[in-house]
Amino acid sequence: MEMSEVTIIPFEEQYTSQVVELILPIQQEEFGIDISIKDQPDLLNIKEEYIETGGNFWIALADGKVVGTIALVALQDHNGAIKKMFAAKEYRGEKQVGKKLLDTLIFYCKEQGYERLYLGTVDVLKAAQKFYKKNGFELWEKAEMPQDYHLMDVDTVFFKKDLT
Repeated sequence: MEMSEVTIIPFEEQYTSQVVELILPIQQEEFGIDISIKDQPDLLNIKEEYIETGGNFWIALADGKVVGTIALVALQDHNGAIKKMFAAKEYRGEKQVGKKLLDTLIFYCKEQGYERLYLGTVDVLKAAQKFYKKNGFELWEKAEMPQDYHLMDVDTVFFKKDLT
């Protein structure tokens, strides 16, 4: 089956339920992470939580359907945090949805004068860790994360990328 072309667009309100429907099953079923929508109310308020606070949020669309997400949280000192990076199973790997999302975020960050990006992930997400390393992120100590970086209980592995 030929896969549809993927386009990356800034988040729009009408896609809220699709974003939730993409992310929750990946977290809960695929990776067995004990997290519900109640634990991440930000997903129901993307504009307020990400965009209006100086960050941003992008979605990957294929045939009008959400197949990927990535969020940017604005931190102090020209730092940014990457959150909510997800791709539908059938769009990972050579479909490059993750790369397209990450490239979009990094391009935006450089334009906006960000100097460093940080993220946290879960130890079981080995493919994600490999992906970040391949894209220029280095492993970083939890203790060295920026003070205003919001640590999630589930995150055990941390990364940093210099944009300068």
